[in-house]
Amino acid sequence: MQTRELGRSGLVVSAIGHGCTGIGRGFDRAAEDAPARLRFLRDTFEKGVTFFDTAELYGPYVNEELVGEALEPVRDQVVIATKFGFRIGADGRMAGTDSRPESIFRAVEGSLRRLRSEVIDLYYQHRVDPDVPVEEVAGAVGELIRQGKVRHFGLSEAAVDTVRRAHAVQPVTAVETEYSMWSREPEQALLPALEELGIGFVPYSPLGKGFLTGTIDAATELAATDNRAGMPRFSAEARRANQAIVEMIAQIAAEKGASNAQIALAWLLSRKPWIVPIPNTTKLHRVEENLKAAELKLGPEDLARIDAALAALEVVGERYPPGGMARVGL
Repeated sequence: MQTRELGRSGLVVSAIGHGCTGIGRGFDRAAEDAPARLRFLRDTFEKGVTFFDTAELYGPYVNEELVGEALEPVRDQVVIATKFGFRIGADGRMAGTDSRPESIFRAVEGSLRRLRSEVIDLYYQHRVDPDVPVEEVAGAVGELIRQGKVRHFGLSEAAVDTVRRAHAVQPVTAVETEYSMWSREPEQALLPALEELGIGFVPYSPLGKGFLTGTIDAATELAATDNRAGMPRFSAEARRANQAIVEMIAQIAAEKGASNAQIALAWLLSRKPWIVPIPNTTKLHRVEENLKAAELKLGPEDLARIDAALAALEVVGERYPPGGMARVGL
């Protein structure tokens, strides 16, 4: 598996990582499928992935437990990223942001315990807390780095000004934000700033939460438990309007003898050498499919054709409902 360095941080990871959020969703720790989930994570590592992304919010907590147990035997061969910054209620639901330093210091102990690790490789603020200056957040994570509990600091869905302010206090290794062929907002200001500062970029939902793979269309019935069902971009009307993007990808994929997912990931990898996408899947054959994207080369003509096609298409629907959109780009 090819590797990439996140910015100029010295943190080297597999060119394609793995978003772990789906592993623990709706999961009872005593469930019979626990061994299968653990085996999947280990198999993902054995296929070449060395970069795993989790968060205390996922589950909550159980996702970190699964990742920690699965990767404990190979801990020195993987990079684990996790996140802090949400208040989690007694009912297990997210109850607002909380990035006060004392909350960060408390959160890191829980994550270390669940991950069965003495150190967290990359510790992200999950969302910017409007009530806590990011300088205080950066200072708190810097203290954890000095204590040896964290190696690198990251931000998720942060605006350029926030990144600069944090980076001035504690160097930021990576910024994680949604980025794909149908979510290109980071190109406007964020990516140029990250290149200037030497910060890596980790796109989550690089396959448009599955839409760009061509497995979802306007007729697809999303279960009430599927969080995409509440996203404006996944309304039936939006899916119908956005189908043109999928058709464009499918045409190029057919010409290249590749899948839609491989074209979408190869396009992302072509943008900058310090971009590391983290597709999320719970199926090993999809992991294998995704990893082959690192071997797929899109030439200048291919990229120019894709960019021209995307520029002519208008994406319909916001990424999140109003409450979710209010937490991004702060």
